[in-house]
Amino acid sequence: MDDISKKREDDWFHKNEEQMIAAAREAREKRERERAAQEQAAERDKLKATHFMKCPKCGHDLREEAIGDVTVDRCSFCEGIFLDAGEMEKIFAKREDDRKGLLKRLIGL
Repeated sequence: MDDISKKREDDWFHKNEEQMIAAAREAREKRERERAAQEQAAERDKLKATHFMKCPKCGHDLREEAIGDVTVDRCSFCEGIFLDAGEMEKIFAKREDDRKGLLKRLIGL
């Protein structure tokens, strides 16, 4: 084999090795991104399970309580009342007399 043929062969192997290394690197980075995304999702699920329906003030369990057509979350320990998104708007959308009655039932008067 002459020097020119050997050089072409070496160049061909070098080029293909670079392509294979680049493809392997991309595949590894993709797997790492997928693994990191799975770990983040698992961490979010774990945090949600830890804090779901827990009182932000004292940490005890919240229980849902229907008052009229509004469902509130009330702490079983400190009796704090917590509203989900849109529930305050439901309360304020009521007529004034209905709203006062709802708030009285809400705080237990």
